[in-house]
Amino acid sequence: ALFDNPEIFRRFSTDTLFFIFYFQQGTRHQYLAARELKRLSWRYHKKFLTWFQRHDAPTFTNDACERGTYVYFDYESSWNKRLKSDFTFEYSNLEDELRV
Repeated sequence: ALFDNPEIFRRFSTDTLFFIFYFQQGTRHQYLAARELKRLSWRYHKKFLTWFQRHDAPTFTNDACERGTYVYFDYESSWNKRLKSDFTFEYSNLEDELRV
């Protein structure tokens, strides 16, 4: 089937990828959408259960975390990308099991 081809996911908008990720849970499609989001530099936050992407270079980094301004996908209230300033992203909350 067409949607079983991982290459087709490269053609989807981020909104489509988020839709697939949140509404096709537990499926290969969810995995492929997550893989493509990660390839596009989005990172999944396990505590907040949403996707983050750096907006600017971090203002602070160490082995445990980084702080800066991020874009995050607000799937709960607005189904929109929003900015979060001065946010500390602890690496322990980073989903890193998914390989691109």
